[in-house]
Formats: sequence, structure tokens, C-alpha cells
Amino acid sequence: MENASDSTKGTLYSVGVGPGDPDLMTLKAVQVLERSAVWAVPVNNGGATTALDIAAERVDVSDKKVLKLKFVMTKDPDELERTHREAAATLAAELDAGHDVAMPNLGDVSIFSTFKYMMEILEKDGYDVQMIPGIPSFCAIAARLKTTLTPSMTSPFTVVPSGYGELGEALALPGTKVIMKAGKSLPRLREELREAGVYEKTSLVQDCGMPTEVVAVNLDDAPEQGGYFTTLVVRA
Repeated sequence: MENASDSTKGTLYSVGVGPGDPDLMTLKAVQVLERSAVWAVPVNNGGATTALDIAAERVDVSDKKVLKLKFVMTKDPDELERTHREAAATLAAELDAGHDVAMPNLGDVSIFSTFKYMMEILEKDGYDVQMIPGIPSFCAIAARLKTTLTPSMTSPFTVVPSGYGELGEALALPGTKVIMKAGKSLPRLREELREAGVYEKTSLVQDCGMPTEVVAVNLDDAPEQGGYFTTLVVRA
């Protein structure tokens, strides 16, 4: 891609739309989405456009140009690099045309977000990239469970992806632990939570704020397996 440092280029905005409830979108997120002529929407392997569906509840998308960017779920670094660069090239074409592009992202844009790859590529090529924060899923989940993530002003707090190598080490840390993307790993996670002696302190929320939301204060009441947006909260 050519260097894009001049002012005729558009700006790319990564917009956090929150965990699922459209009412949890920030005013700034709505404003940026409203004034951006082009939206770039992540599409998962199943074709779902969850972030778009949430944003469209509060912003009229009928007059927007919607680009659907396919991000594959793979650990193959070459395949990831290829798809990231393809998506970045699609975004660059709109930015070169002077269009501001908004990319809705679930939750907050700084937490487990594919957007970071777009930012790394496009900023290196001189494009202006801005991040609009959103409410993280685990904050909305804590509110849904009516619990606090930090019981005291000195309590630490740890966020762990379910694929983390040594979960036992993370569970042994002081303070509350949040385990994200836990759905497919629930059978294994249940065993590890029992081994760590924290099973009874664990709650589950799936699809927080969405019509398909599942809340289980006690893990015994949770489904055997869950969807991608399943989070466990291990209370301190």
C-alpha cells in the first residue's frame, strides 16, 4: 500500500459497541457510527455479523456502505497474515477515496480484538486510526451477576482466555478471575475448577445482553457446553 499521510485520506475508527445490549453503546460510539459513511464489519466462520447487529439497533445502517471482512479462526500464521492483509487492503481502498470507515467491535476494542492487526498494518502505511472504547463484556457480566470484580480497593483482577496454557497457575492467583471464550472448553474447565477448589465460587454468563442470554450463578445450573460468548467469573 502507498503511504497515506495526506489529509485527503479518510480515518479508520474502531468502535466498541459493548457486549450485546444496544443500550450499552456509548454516545461517542453512536456518533462515530452515524457520521461514518462506510462500516467494516467482522464476519466469523459461521457468517455471523454480531457487532453489526448490535450497532444497527441504534444507528440507521440503510444509507451505509457495509464491507464484510472475513477473519478466519485459525492458528496458521501464514493464513492469518494473508487474511489480515486482504482486509487491510479493502479498508485502505475506502480510506484512499477519502471515506471515514467505522469498524464495530464487540465489547471494548482493546481486549482480544482482531482490530489490532488492522491498526498495525494501516498505521505502518500512514493511515489515521482511532480507537473508540466500549463497555467490556466482563463488566456487563459482573453487573448482571450483581457482583464486584474487585471486592476491595487492593484486590487484583485477572482476565484469562480459555485457551491459556496453565489455567491452574492463573486460578491460583489472588483476586477475581474472569475466563473468556469458555463455551467449547466447559467440560475441561469444570474439572480444572474443581481441582483448584474454586468450582463453587464460579458463575457463568453466556451471550450477555443478547436475546440468547444464559445466566448461571451456580455452575451446576449451567449448560454442559456453551457458545463462543461464554464467560466464567471465579469470585475471590
